[in-house]
Amino acid sequence: MIELTRAAYDDIVYRAYEGGEAEICGALAGEHGDDGDPSVVTETYAAENVAETPEIRYLIDPEEQFELIETVEEAGLDVVGFYHSHPTGPTHPSETDAARATWPGHSYVICALDGYPFVGSWRWRDDADEFEQETVSVRSER
Repeated sequence: MIELTRAAYDDIVYRAYEGGEAEICGALAGEHGDDGDPSVVTETYAAENVAETPEIRYLIDPEEQFELIETVEEAGLDVVGFYHSHPTGPTHPSETDAARATWPGHSYVICALDGYPFVGSWRWRDDADEFEQETVSVRSER
């Protein structure tokens, strides 16, 4: 399970709309949950999509990703995972998403905009070489 604060959820959806036809992407930060404990996302960190075809792919520059991770850790937070949008669907990870997943046990949030916005999340299971869908909940700030 992954819990997003209302502000984190809204930031992902609004950025996805602002991205237009290009996929947006970034890092999720908060408390990383293991062994059945939910992850809690309190902050989002936007990244530039440097993919050659940003309409159908996303790619975070490795140097920028390293800087994002340092920023998250300096803030005393955990990297919970990453997010990106699918401007025209699908509402689930693509084959490319699975091929590029490299953070076992971390969440990959997708905001699909084909119609009403859909926000889903999947944890990468390296041992099974696949994503496992997880429940997404939105909570008020505490």
